[in-house]
Amino acid sequence: MNKSELIKNLAEQSNLSLDQATVVVNTFVDCMKNALMDGGRVEIRGFGSFKIKEYGSYAGRNPRTGVRVEVSPKRLPFFRAGKELKEYLNDQEQV
Repeated sequence: MNKSELIKNLAEQSNLSLDQATVVVNTFVDCMKNALMDGGRVEIRGFGSFKIKEYGSYAGRNPRTGVRVEVSPKRLPFFRAGKELKEYLNDQEQV
């Protein structure tokens, strides 16, 4: 499912217009991004949590040429699935 499919499903299930559903989804995503940018953690009970992991710089190699390159420090989002989501997914596979 991508963002536009999520918007369409939300509009259909909640009797919202596509424009209203777009505002809801965009507001939700923007709030999550802002919380992560501020160093916070986003937890959605029953689904999972998002946080930012910071990685320092390191020396790497270009896989094509083998030339050594310096990789700059970076911040990457990290998602950890919640217990209820894991159980739901595993229970669904057995059906």
